This record gives sequence, structure tokens and C-alpha cells, in this order.
Amino acid sequence: MTRHFFQTELLQNRNFVRLWAAQIGSAFGSRITRTVLPIIAIVSIGATTTQVGYLAVLGVLPGLFVSLFIGGIIDRGHKRKILIIADLVRGISIISIPIAAWFGVLDMQLLYVVIVIVGSATTVFQIADNSFLPILVPKRNLVEANSKLEATDSIAEASGPAVAGLLVQLFTAPFAMIIDAASYFWSASMLARIDVSEKITAKRGQAHGLFSDAIAGFRLCMSDANLRPLLLVNVVGNLFGGFFFTLYMILGLTMLNLSPFALGLVIGVGGFGAFAGALLAPRLTSRFGTRRVMIATLAAGSLTILLIPASMINPANGIWFLVAQQLLEDMFLTIFIILAMSLRQRVTPEDMLGRANATFQVLEGAAIPIGAILAGPLTILIGFQQTLWVAAVGGLFVIPVLVFSAVGRKG
Repeated sequence: MTRHFFQTELLQNRNFVRLWAAQIGSAFGSRITRTVLPIIAIVSIGATTTQVGYLAVLGVLPGLFVSLFIGGIIDRGHKRKILIIADLVRGISIISIPIAAWFGVLDMQLLYVVIVIVGSATTVFQIADNSFLPILVPKRNLVEANSKLEATDSIAEASGPAVAGLLVQLFTAPFAMIIDAASYFWSASMLARIDVSEKITAKRGQAHGLFSDAIAGFRLCMSDANLRPLLLVNVVGNLFGGFFFTLYMILGLTMLNLSPFALGLVIGVGGFGAFAGALLAPRLTSRFGTRRVMIATLAAGSLTILLIPASMINPANGIWFLVAQQLLEDMFLTIFIILAMSLRQRVTPEDMLGRANATFQVLEGAAIPIGAILAGPLTILIGFQQTLWVAAVGGLFVIPVLVFSAVGRKG
């Protein structure tokens, strides 16, 4: 299977290979940033729990605001240049941390500024990246291309924190960020080598602005027979998935009495499942068709979440429930995500793809903190294990949304 992964027609496309190389640098850079910044805050600055919490929030919320208006800019602009600028902005912002540490002026205010800039630039990169791929790759190769990108992303997700920890040990936390910044500069250099003529398809005479672009993207997603159910599936899934942002660590460390190391290993298993899913996606699609595979993998992935509350039935063996859940859910949902993204890229008009991607980014991103906030009070009202069951069962509502839709019937 892996041999076929590296011996395909798509790898003859030099522009895609360069985009893939850029994505590898960006993917590892994002994980290093996410892991090392809190370490710097705690170890180098002595940040309080509240300050670390602010750092986490500032890494997410500005990106949601940026998503509102960046879609139209991406549609009307040169996507390759936008990607390069996003990488350079991230690299320059990150390099300010070791410089500040060298001069002894590193503080939380600088970390807050850096995380806001990096988080916003990462959002821009993700939306532009998803909009740029269909320019480089024929529609028939989109599933394979997204599979390759998702495979390396899963490797970065699984190994990125460990790489970050090793860099901190070797260079100390602030100076590990030099390697982090280099990953973004590498990405920018690979993108600069892509040789493609972009046709700006968005009508420049159209009214555009913060709200008109956001409304246009939302209207398109809600009116399209493929995009509307995909958006609803992602929002509902993220809403109930947000519960586990609050509860999962408590479940592992407190209810199942796992060590932080053991729980980290459990979470890391998901990366192997995601990698397997990325390898399987093109083959399953060619054999069974997009719609059937999407329904089957979404249903299977959603059902595996029931293993999370089930782990409390027998806490002594609860870790194995979590291992199975991480491995299977990430495998099935990675396949679904690859097919859903490829379908979005095929059916969305080219001059609206940035705004459609931005709509998904905003609504998906907003659903997670809502679920995370609801989880705490609900545990007080009905109990911890019962809340886990509510989240797991609630996530199953995505299955009928997809089954009774027209997703994948055309396009």
C-alpha cells in the first residue's frame, strides 16, 4: 500500500510535489509552535494557569475573525503569493521569541502578540491552501492529492509534539523556535518555486467587504446540495466533539488514573490511524464510490466515539477502549475528511472556493468552544459519565444528515 502511495502519476506533477514539500514544513511548524509556546510560557516566564489559558484562546479566536473576511481576498488574489506571505509572517513572528530571549526581554505580552499573529496567519494559510490545490491538480487527482497531504499532516500530528520536546531538550524552549521559524521559511521557499499561472476568476466588479464576503460564502454553502449537509455534519460533529476538549483529559487522568505519559501515548495512536486512513482513501473510493465510502466512514468513525464513555464501565481496562477509539476514529474520519474536502473542491465554483472554505472554517471553529463551554455545567447537572454519553450519542446525529442528503450523488 505504501509502495503505491509513492508511485503514482501525481508525483510527476512538480508543482504538487513542491506544494506537498511546503505543507510538510508548515505542518511540523504548526505542531512545534502549538507545543513549545506553552512550555516557554510556563518554564521560561513562569506563567500562571490563567495566562496559559489566555495563550490557548488567543491561538484560536483571532483566526475565526480572520476567516470572516479572508475568503474573498483569497478568491480575488494570487493564492500562491498569499501562502508565501502567510509563511513569512509566521516565520518572522516566531523568530522574535529567541531574539527577545537573547536580549532578556521575553515576556507574556510578546507571546500573546506572536500567538495572535501566527494563529491568524495559519488560518489564512489553511484556507488559501485548500483553494490553491485545485489549480495545481486535475479534479480526477484531488482525492489522491488530499490523501497525500493528509498523510503527512497525520505524521506531523503524531510526531510533532515529540520533535518539539526533543528540540526543547537540545536547545532550550526559546531557541527551539529557531527551528520552528526555519520550517516556515522552508515552506515559503518551496511555494516560491511553484510555476503556475493563476487566473483570477472572481469578478472584481462585485461588491465585497467584511460582511458581504462572509454572507456570500454562507449563502453558497447553504444553497448547494453538497456543501450544505457537509457543513452541517462538520458543525454538529465539532459541537459535540468540543465536549471532549473539556472532558477527555479529566477522563484519562482522573477517572481512569492514567499517567500523563500513558495518556500521551494513547492520543498519539490516533496519528497511526489517520495515516492508515490517508493510504486507504483513494483505493476505497475507486472501488466503492465517493458517496458510499463517505457514509460508511462517517458512520463508523462516529460510532467509535461511544468507546469513550464505555471506557468508564470497566476503568481497569479503560485504556484499551481509548486506544481502540483513537486508532479507529482517526482512521475512518480521516478518510471522510479527505473525500469531503475533495468533493468541496470539485463542486464549488473556483471564484467562490476561498469564501466557501472560510465559511467552513468559521462555523466549524466556533462550534468547538461552544461544546467545550457546555460540557462543564452539564457534568454538574447530570454527572460526568452521563455527559460523556450525551456527547457521544449527540455526535451520531451527523449520520442521518449525510444519509438523507444528496452528497456525492453528483460531482
